Amino acid sequence: MGSIFFPPVEIKTEGMEQVHLPRMVQVRQFFDASFIQEPQRVLEEELERKGRLCGDLTGKRVAVTVGSRGIPHLAQLVRTTVDWLKAQGAQPFIVPAMGSHGGASAEGQLEIVNSYGVTEEAVGVPVLPTMEVVQLGTLDDGTPVYCDRFAAQADGLVLLNKVKPHTDFKGPYESGLAKMMAIGLGNHKGASMFHMMGMDTFPERIPKVAEVYLRTLPVLFGIAAVQNAYDDLCLLEVVPADRLMEREPVLLNIAKDRMGKFKFDDIDVLVVDEIGKNISGAGLDPNIVGRNFSRNLSGVLRLKKLFVRGLTEETHHVGIGISLADITTRRCLNSIDFSAVWANAVTATVIQAGAIPMYAENDRDALRLAIRTCNGIDFDHARVVRIKNTLEVSEFSVSESLAEELRSRDDIQILSGPREMRFDSDGFLLDGD
Repeated sequence: MGSIFFPPVEIKTEGMEQVHLPRMVQVRQFFDASFIQEPQRVLEEELERKGRLCGDLTGKRVAVTVGSRGIPHLAQLVRTTVDWLKAQGAQPFIVPAMGSHGGASAEGQLEIVNSYGVTEEAVGVPVLPTMEVVQLGTLDDGTPVYCDRFAAQADGLVLLNKVKPHTDFKGPYESGLAKMMAIGLGNHKGASMFHMMGMDTFPERIPKVAEVYLRTLPVLFGIAAVQNAYDDLCLLEVVPADRLMEREPVLLNIAKDRMGKFKFDDIDVLVVDEIGKNISGAGLDPNIVGRNFSRNLSGVLRLKKLFVRGLTEETHHVGIGISLADITTRRCLNSIDFSAVWANAVTATVIQAGAIPMYAENDRDALRLAIRTCNGIDFDHARVVRIKNTLEVSEFSVSESLAEELRSRDDIQILSGPREMRFDSDGFLLDGD
């Protein structure tokens, strides 16, 4: 692992005696909670109704994509898809489609796919990772269009991915099926070529690359997953290849309407317990915290300081997103594989995504420093919010003074507290507090 040893640090500054950690109150935000109770059954019905439109699959080798984003029930959805394909006489297999994630290696991408429960044993078909690509064509601007070798050689291609707002650009096609073709299936080489033209070109170029795929490869259909604010699946849809470009912008708008966000827009210090590639391509969702690598996101949240405490297990030490934090801890930084982070940042041509924030020895020190460095606030009434991650913004804790402002809201419920923050003997916040 490409780790860096960060030495102990002691930060001395005037005014720390004025900083008092607030008592915290547990609150709940209310969103549309409707979700799919039996996702496998819904997918089976969708496949029966729309999958058959792709014709006779007898004897055909069909590649099914799996990306790096966490999707609820992913292994079961993959298994349902491959079982349906087998029933049609096809010979399905799994292809990781995640650009340069997993340290830009076949082994790393296999590890990510397996960590989601998508193993050969679990889904009953081979999982074939590779960094090898073939060129499908060239865009008008000279950008070569690449595709994973195994996917390109298949007799059919099924795109399975989450549709959601992207973290660094806006357009009719953001994170979803078209982007999985444009970047995910391009592996490290294709993702690198695409990013070299700049992220501001993504809205225009993603559909162009997707059209090359649709013209060149036997894309059968897409399987689009949309999640609600509670991280549950609220929509599963099989999209025939000839309707994919028409349908995805509609699904993206649904995803935007259903995503969670803070129902207030002014926070002094936001504490995020964990970040990871399974949560967002940026480690944490800029559409919630109001920060992205391109520094072009505004109007989302007025946030003074961001404190990131750690990484998810599923991100496999890839701490992409830590650069968005103002402060973290030495323990967090020492857990990060910076070789993988920097490989991802260079591929995306966003070097600042590999930057390292200030760090403190423990959570208590980091939080006090974050509050101390907020300009123009009352240190006794700091607006502090703590969430587990940006997928879980329905229930979390807020400082006592902020809770008082929220009591009159009918879309926010006060659950418990106030209570003092609790730390272990080393000064780290206890889980669940």
